[in-house]
Amino acid sequence: MRIISCTAVLFFFLIITAVSPAETTLNGAEPVVLAHPEQVGIGQPFLVRLTSDHAFDRILIHWMGKAFVPSLSHWNGHYVTIAMLGTDVLTIKPGSQKLLIRAWAGGKETVLHRSVQIIGRTYPCQELSLPSKMVTPPAVELERIKAERARTRKAKETWSDHRLWRLPFHRPVAGQFTSVYGLQRVLNGKPKDPHRGVDFRAPLGAPVEAVADGRVILAESHYYAGNSIYIDHGNGVISLYFHLSDFDVSLGDRVKRGQTIGRSGCTGRATGPHLHLSISVQGQLVDPVPLFEKTSDQLLR
Repeated sequence: MRIISCTAVLFFFLIITAVSPAETTLNGAEPVVLAHPEQVGIGQPFLVRLTSDHAFDRILIHWMGKAFVPSLSHWNGHYVTIAMLGTDVLTIKPGSQKLLIRAWAGGKETVLHRSVQIIGRTYPCQELSLPSKMVTPPAVELERIKAERARTRKAKETWSDHRLWRLPFHRPVAGQFTSVYGLQRVLNGKPKDPHRGVDFRAPLGAPVEAVADGRVILAESHYYAGNSIYIDHGNGVISLYFHLSDFDVSLGDRVKRGQTIGRSGCTGRATGPHLHLSISVQGQLVDPVPLFEKTSDQLLR
């Protein structure tokens, strides 16, 4: 493996700055406090929080062409909703993205228009040598790959009403990160899509644990990702575990944070035993690292 500079891919540097919570009124009297980062880096996850002393009937969040209804909770005398958002290094470019929030209470609607500045980042390139069939698959495998992509795309778009995740996430294995999010991959001399997850060092057969409570929505073998598990953690947050040697859970199983779900391996397109983890947020594959290192409050700044 050889790491080289790749300055032409994305420009500028990651900047994250805090934004003061914005207040408006609900029904003309009750304050609504909206907190979110003003700027985030390409591929970085972040949170949005809406707080009020008045009970919400419903909240609708619009982001990146999608609209969804987040969970509502009552905490410390306040009514609160927290949603995780983000962008995908494969598809996003630097610039302003619109954030629209609509909140209803007592039959009346409050509309909040905001923007989040997406800041570019330069990622390194990674060159790998792999068996040719794992870079250019034989024709006989193309239908299989197409069908797998349809199923995984549907899984990443899963939405369930009850939020089960909390931050920081639980680390799935004890090993350190060996390959970071955003690497520009060159496989057998051919430029490919960037790395949209992180790799953990993990010997063959090491237990792989769920990052949060959830439900297994996929557990099957894929051509590129090998034995894979997808877990729905609620409100559009899905964790993906690739290259497993064995499964310890099945489709539909409910799992707890820290529960063993499988064993690390080198199935699919892998150069050796390890765990690849991706996190899908509202269908966007984001950088998982901040979700292990930061609290909810930190991802609001």
